[in-house]
Amino acid sequence: MIPWLLCGLGLVILLLAGDALVRGAVNLSLRLGVPALIVSLTIVAFGTSAPELLIAINAVAVDADGIALGNVVGSNTANILMVLGIPALIATLHTSQCDTRKSYVFMLVASLLFIGLAMCGTLTIWSGLILLAALTFFLGDAFREARAHRKICCGDADDDLLEGLEEADPDMPYWRVGIYLVLGLIGLPLGADLLVDNATIIARMYHVSETVIGLTLVAIGTSLPELSTTVMATLRRQADVALGNVIGSNMFNLLAIIGIATLVGPISVDPEFLRFDLWVMLAASLLIFPFVFLKKDITRAWGIGLTGLYITYLVVLF
Repeated sequence: MIPWLLCGLGLVILLLAGDALVRGAVNLSLRLGVPALIVSLTIVAFGTSAPELLIAINAVAVDADGIALGNVVGSNTANILMVLGIPALIATLHTSQCDTRKSYVFMLVASLLFIGLAMCGTLTIWSGLILLAALTFFLGDAFREARAHRKICCGDADDDLLEGLEEADPDMPYWRVGIYLVLGLIGLPLGADLLVDNATIIARMYHVSETVIGLTLVAIGTSLPELSTTVMATLRRQADVALGNVIGSNMFNLLAIIGIATLVGPISVDPEFLRFDLWVMLAASLLIFPFVFLKKDITRAWGIGLTGLYITYLVVLF
């Protein structure tokens, strides 16, 4: 039981430390005069992916490549089937009112690029640089589009962005900002160490591969922030936030997390990923095509279907 408890403790520390780091970084940037537009496109995006990033780096450092890769692939699958499926059981997601076509196409391109590099058998530093180059292109395009939108809209667009950032408090004192940053910087590596080390122990105890642990236990745990965000967005009838959150998170996982992790060391790709899990991830990504291009809402029936598919996937893995 102890490894399970420590694994859970590590996950809780990761989530709390990630939130603290985002709050500290966002408010420090705003106090220093960095525009909210840049904060929303960079600091928040990187900060909310910090737990996954630290897990990947720690896993690569201790030669637990299965956990690093399984976390990303499993999180992307969970983000679509679980994170969109469970909220749809609560209320219909009115995705027909959203326009996420461009970001969705970018996500599919990122998925295909990732699968193509993984088929080489090992993700090297060169693979990582290619992924990071693609991330730079996508972020640059998003920044240009956001800046153009800001010019078209009224002059208080920056205030609107600040209201959209729950972590933003331009009047937060520096001492509190410092506390958030320290807690985040200390908690993230501590939580990642606890989670990776004990997830590896659990895998050995139950004779389950590190890959399966990464695809299930670690992936579901690191998808909990996206799930809570999507549930709240559903209750507030903000389907664009829910769908955009999933698409953006998936793209970031593939390009940033693995891209940076390969700078620590090469990541060997378990043949099982190439035979099954990568294609499940791609198929899950294609499942949301009707919601993006055909303007379909994610109804309760779709929620049952998506959640059922995810449960089936977990059963097959074990």
